[in-house]
Amino acid sequence: MSAERALPQPFPAADAQEKHVVVGGVPVSTLSLDALITKMVREAPLRRMQQGTPLLVFDCNGQGLSMNAIDPQFRADLAQADLIHADGQIIVKASRWFSKTPIADRSSTTDMFIDSLPRAAAQDVRYYLLGGEEKVNAECARRVTEQTPGLKLAGRRNGFWKAEDEDALIEEINAAAPDVLWVGTGKPREQAFCVRNRDRIKAGWIVTCGGLFNYVTGDYPRAPMWMQNAGLEWLHRMATRPRQLAWRYITTNPHALWLIWKHRHG
Repeated sequence: MSAERALPQPFPAADAQEKHVVVGGVPVSTLSLDALITKMVREAPLRRMQQGTPLLVFDCNGQGLSMNAIDPQFRADLAQADLIHADGQIIVKASRWFSKTPIADRSSTTDMFIDSLPRAAAQDVRYYLLGGEEKVNAECARRVTEQTPGLKLAGRRNGFWKAEDEDALIEEINAAAPDVLWVGTGKPREQAFCVRNRDRIKAGWIVTCGGLFNYVTGDYPRAPMWMQNAGLEWLHRMATRPRQLAWRYITTNPHALWLIWKHRHG
């Protein structure tokens, strides 16, 4: 994970003290969900205005641990992140089992997005939503702007484009000048897109978000809170979308647990 690029104040010196813990071979930030949102809402507009390289923020869950171990290209892309946060509860639990600097709490990408909306609206932080099917992307944009008074979206676009259209897509994003670009096209495509284009994209933060837009619209149901807290949201997802997710969890969950044990000493 690359070090955060030095920026002039008003970033407080405390940012330099942010810590990470290695879980399953991946360095994950120990920031709490609230601290992560605060950091994003504060920093993203400043980074965009300074026109530097965007902060690259990826998530970590069981699938990510497994892919990092077996997919060299995904591992190389993940290593380019400036910050990796704990999207999966198992990541938080593992940090508490084996580390003296545990992760504060889970920062699922869906919660990170939804919980940040009021603050983004209050501080005029503009989001761009990239990913999902057209109807899902459009409905997500409609819902968040309707339910969050004052929220302004810089733009949106579905997640289906051809390689030859990527230059035009980057131009479209740059013309919108978002503070935070949310990229939800799924692993490993979203990480590859972000790394490939981070030097061309004019935004403050770039955050990968998987199926976020589908969760906002309700197309993907979320697990009850007790299951989320127990680290069993994957079981709910597998039960509600078995065709899409059963094989993924059957193969990656045991591998992730083994990786956590293998790297238990960091």
